[in-house]
Amino acid sequence: MYIPLAIAIAALAVLLAGWAAARALRDRPVVLRQLWAAAVVEAAIAVQVVIAVVVAAGGEPILEPATFWGYAAATLLILPIAAAWAFAERSRWSSVVLVVAGVTVVFLQWRLLQVWGAA
Repeated sequence: MYIPLAIAIAALAVLLAGWAAARALRDRPVVLRQLWAAAVVEAAIAVQVVIAVVVAAGGEPILEPATFWGYAAATLLILPIAAAWAFAERSRWSSVVLVVAGVTVVFLQWRLLQVWGAA
């Protein structure tokens, strides 16, 4: 279940980043619907972390636990920080912040899968 969820989260983050990029290219700030979309991605990330905790507690080995949990924590924090920043910044740059956050989530999902699969 972990791999399909990571792929789904990455796909949602790509869609969010694409939507924000389209707004940034048109010199538009983030809209509330984008922040709700980011909240949906964040909820999926929270589910993913809970699953990882349960699986790891069940004895599934993680080769580099500090790296894995560091990436998991960063993934949990990036979208709320970006959303707060985007909400406060009411210019085109709010969309750019959301683009960077979406791309970061995709990268972190890829790295989480690598570290988990390394075990």
